[in-house]
Amino acid sequence: MNRQDRLEAVAMTEYDWAYSLVDSSRVSTFLISILLIVYGSFRSLNIDQEERERKEREEDRDNLLPTPPSGQNAAGQPGTENGVVIDTSQAMFLPIGASVSLLVMFFFFDSMQMVFAVCTAVLATVAFAFLLLPMCQYLMRPCSTGTKISFGICGRFTSAEIMSFCLSVMLVFMWVMTGHWLLMDALAMGLCVTMIAFVRLPSLKVSTLLLTGLLIYDVFWVFFSTYIFNANVMVRVATRPADNPVGVIARRLDLPNVAKDAPKLSLPGKLIFPSMHSAGHFSMLGLGDIVMPGLLLCFVLRYDNWKRQTAEPALPPAMIPHGSLAQKVTYFHCSLIGYFVGLLTATVSSEVYKNAQPALLYLVPFTLLPLVIMAYLKGDLKRMWHEPFIKTKSNNPYQEV
Repeated sequence: MNRQDRLEAVAMTEYDWAYSLVDSSRVSTFLISILLIVYGSFRSLNIDQEERERKEREEDRDNLLPTPPSGQNAAGQPGTENGVVIDTSQAMFLPIGASVSLLVMFFFFDSMQMVFAVCTAVLATVAFAFLLLPMCQYLMRPCSTGTKISFGICGRFTSAEIMSFCLSVMLVFMWVMTGHWLLMDALAMGLCVTMIAFVRLPSLKVSTLLLTGLLIYDVFWVFFSTYIFNANVMVRVATRPADNPVGVIARRLDLPNVAKDAPKLSLPGKLIFPSMHSAGHFSMLGLGDIVMPGLLLCFVLRYDNWKRQTAEPALPPAMIPHGSLAQKVTYFHCSLIGYFVGLLTATVSSEVYKNAQPALLYLVPFTLLPLVIMAYLKGDLKRMWHEPFIKTKSNNPYQEV
């Protein structure tokens, strides 16, 4: 090898991290994670809209003014049918609960992997049915009136809901029988969209507490768990495959051929995209790195929508002139750009340091800090910090805005 060839080889090695950014696995991770957050956020907004329209129809039918429970409203707050709202105490203790769950899976995975696999399959079935529901509603619209069919104690469901559930069951069955990574990714996508759509952050204060706690949680279990447990607990749990329930049952029934063919299952707690250019190389992103920033983006999307509907003045007056380009940038767009930059930074760091990186270490600052700065400049920080969707008219009554 001559001197010129050696210099080119050194240059290629130094910039391997840059070439890896345009690898198919990296590009797929970027696109899918952003699409999941956007889609889940708009599904959440659509659920709110459908709930408001349903209440308006009931109001017109009954000629009565609805009175929400004390301290709550119909825009996705506690006590509504729209979803689960995380309060301050839950935001503070959620990282602790996540740490306990992680330790349980680390120490007792072998003895409880059957339980983990079955519970994951059930949750993934429901979540993927929710993901498929709009498509099924579109397909069933010409031949269905939307009438709900009763299934006794199970409840009443439309034909579109039944169709989406059946398709979801088929997909989970195929995943159990094949263990294919693409089917696992599809189920993980359903879990992401469902959590973003149904779990609500009521204020910027709760969002900050939750994301800051999870940032510390992510950093500790990725960087420091090795010094305590002699293993990277986060990576070990995320990549450990579980025994196939079909294989376990086949061994119990003494069916060696069936047990032999049953593949190990990689649980859909992450998204995995193999590289098309480098055999054996893949990109992995945990669901928490999509869902938790996604909850913040869902909150700011709902706030943008609420602000457009109410058109209330900023408190205090905005520092950015009204009508300027910066004033036209929505909080959702600001946070979405921050998420992309944070994910790009995390990817570069993992390639430079050649080891797993806590993605929330980069995602949280790049999504939260620009949002806080923009809210301050626009004069919305005080309102966003507290619960902006609840407005008091008198002592107790609340009005939906």
